[in-house]
Amino acid sequence: MRAPLSWLREYCDPGLDAASTADRLAMTGTEVERIERVGVGAPEGFVVGRVTSAERHPNADRLTVCHVDDGSGEERTIVCGAPNVAAGQTVAVALPGAVMPDGTRLGEAKLRGVLSSGMILAEDEVGVGEDHGGIMVLSPELEPGAALLDHLTIHDDVLELEITPNRPDCLAVYGIARELHAATEAPLGDDPGGSDAEPSGPDRASDHAAIEIADPDVCPRFTARVYEDVRVGPSPLWLKARLSATGQRPISNVVDITNYVMLLTGQPLHAFDLDEVRGRRIVVRKARAGERMATLDGVEREFDPEMALVCDAEGPTSIAGIMGGRVSEVSEQTTRVLMEAATWVGPNILRTSSRLGLRSEASTRFEKQLHPEQAMDAQRLAARLLVALCGARLVPGTLDAFPGEAPAPVVGLRPERVRSLLGHAVEREEIRAILERLGFGVAEADGDAGLEQPEGEPAFVVTVPGFRAADVQREADLIEEVARIHGLDRLPITLPSRERAVGRLSAHQRLRRRVEDALRDRGMLEIVAWSFTAPATLARLRLDPDEPLLRLANPLSEDQSVLRPLLLPGLLDAAAHNAARGRTALALFESAHVYRFAGSLEAPPGSPAGALPSEEPHHLAALLSGGLPGSWRGRQQPADFYAVKALLEGVLDSVGLAWSVKAAELPFLHPGRAARIVVSDAGRVGEMGWIGELHPQVAAEWDLERVAAFELDFDALAGCAPRTAAYRELSAFPAVLQDIAVIVDEDRGAADVEAAVRTAGGGLLRSLRVFDLYRGEQIGEGRKSLALRLEFRAADRTLTDAEVAGVRAAIERELERLGGQLRA
Repeated sequence: MRAPLSWLREYCDPGLDAASTADRLAMTGTEVERIERVGVGAPEGFVVGRVTSAERHPNADRLTVCHVDDGSGEERTIVCGAPNVAAGQTVAVALPGAVMPDGTRLGEAKLRGVLSSGMILAEDEVGVGEDHGGIMVLSPELEPGAALLDHLTIHDDVLELEITPNRPDCLAVYGIARELHAATEAPLGDDPGGSDAEPSGPDRASDHAAIEIADPDVCPRFTARVYEDVRVGPSPLWLKARLSATGQRPISNVVDITNYVMLLTGQPLHAFDLDEVRGRRIVVRKARAGERMATLDGVEREFDPEMALVCDAEGPTSIAGIMGGRVSEVSEQTTRVLMEAATWVGPNILRTSSRLGLRSEASTRFEKQLHPEQAMDAQRLAARLLVALCGARLVPGTLDAFPGEAPAPVVGLRPERVRSLLGHAVEREEIRAILERLGFGVAEADGDAGLEQPEGEPAFVVTVPGFRAADVQREADLIEEVARIHGLDRLPITLPSRERAVGRLSAHQRLRRRVEDALRDRGMLEIVAWSFTAPATLARLRLDPDEPLLRLANPLSEDQSVLRPLLLPGLLDAAAHNAARGRTALALFESAHVYRFAGSLEAPPGSPAGALPSEEPHHLAALLSGGLPGSWRGRQQPADFYAVKALLEGVLDSVGLAWSVKAAELPFLHPGRAARIVVSDAGRVGEMGWIGELHPQVAAEWDLERVAAFELDFDALAGCAPRTAAYRELSAFPAVLQDIAVIVDEDRGAADVEAAVRTAGGGLLRSLRVFDLYRGEQIGEGRKSLALRLEFRAADRTLTDAEVAGVRAAIERELERLGGQLRA
């Protein structure tokens, strides 16, 4: 929602600048996303002028040399290229030094030999409209030299607001003004829909048209008014400027009036050319299967039986609440207008809009459920504008189909309940004043109100206005209104009082924080990616297309149509986004849920309605891309298997688990540089995730070069993690260090060699590590040599050479069974 500050100030002017106004609205729950300046760079240098003479340029057929009175006492020569410039016109003039909307500072210039000192302005040159076919001609009553800003909004601040779905009343300038009035107590102007135009003529609206709601379950109210002698043409400059500031394109006075009324009151309108309404009859009904219609955007659309349509005697004329059709579109030849203001069922509009892939300013408002009262407010304002700007005659009477008029909701409010819920006392009179400024009716409750209340403190009976009826339905809703206007920042920071309530992190939560901190401490940056992804994204990872995925019933787009089965796609998307902006060296991680089927495509028997046969394990994934940064001590390190394995080591060591990796083949990982992560727990061994370098062709799908990553099933990991840390006493006795070199087959993994050595080494082998790898002619083709450093130590004695030799012999025998031999 875009609200020009000048328009807002017409209805409520608290004397605040744009930033302060935005802050005040934000404190009451109406979030301002940004403030945009529209129009010229600065209002200085733009004045009203009068053309005193206009003569053909001596050296150019299409240019006119004008003498302009700009109020300075001396006439100014301006060369103008507009075909409609003429002597005697009152025009908008930019003087030398004026800053144009694109930031250009205007100067004097010679045009075909004649010095031009300024510019006579067209609409698009000051951001008022899009017309560049001629200059703007102003009212002759304006005095030369007057500031142009005083008569035309050529410079304005626009508040761009993020309106929550429960507040359709704030999708209107007057609704925002009401919020500002409530927040600042500045006076609020009269309701723009409060007064009506004077109808004329002996005929009645029912003589010209008839309306019928055939399906009231999609349309609570439909109103229409008839106008004759309508003159369709350009809108006045003030209306064009106002619409342009809100992002609307001026079209014609009739269409612009419908948009203006919608933006001011929040109620969309639709204008029909009454002479093109076949049978002079409007019927609101659901579509018939296969019905089609060309909408105003030139697209022919097909409807299903759940969609609401506005039809004439021969078929559809508009999609209810979304977009009109070409059948009865208002054109320059239109002289009779049927103006519609209706109320539609919000969920139906939202569903239709989603299925057709068609959203409009009207559907944005209707899908949030407007109140039927708003229809007539909009009709009254539109009537005044049509009579004033189009010379229309308002035919007496309103066609009003209103099948289910409902009384205004009434809610009780106890001041004591306000205090107990907010933890802060708000004075009775302030409660009343806040609610009345917001448009609620407030009265003292009598003894029959049915509200429990302290002695001597009567409750309030609050009448909810129509524009808030969908949002305020109970006492707690009223208390929320009081709190946000009173000031949430004024409420004390206290926890709700609960007996014997103690808060602490669970063991699972503490462990998760520990492993996340381990990654942060190593310079990793955490991301939060979408839980949704696209089937095409998973195909880029070469995952099995037959693997069942959890699909969304009503996705926003195909790119977010399935729930992610792993975290890697989100990390790759984030890496690609940064790489495209020059940040190629990345270290990212994410800790979040993934989603997968739990072994069956059917929910288990006895599951509640709507249950999904899914699991939501918590995963932890990390990604390195482009290399680790270097320093003065060393060069940049590549993002390879060993770099990401070092990160994994930091994570798993913080948990206190024994682990290893074993070679594996995964479709999205580089062959020979991929492995499964294996964790040991009390003699049990289980796979907990994967690690490796991304396959180059997969990395290329994201325009990345070298990428390494790992992903862990954290829930499974937490189930294996020791509940308490185990410690052992440091031995005071010396260690015996020995190095051995083992020759094994090329396809034998180092992990297998390590496991064999540990098995044979028993309790005296305190640690081992591989520190070298050799291939060469000395050991033969298809063989390799692994060098290991062994540490032997006993906790209670110094080991003898004989003890170490015995363990060493056992290790040699175990390696021989593995097919290895020691190098001399």
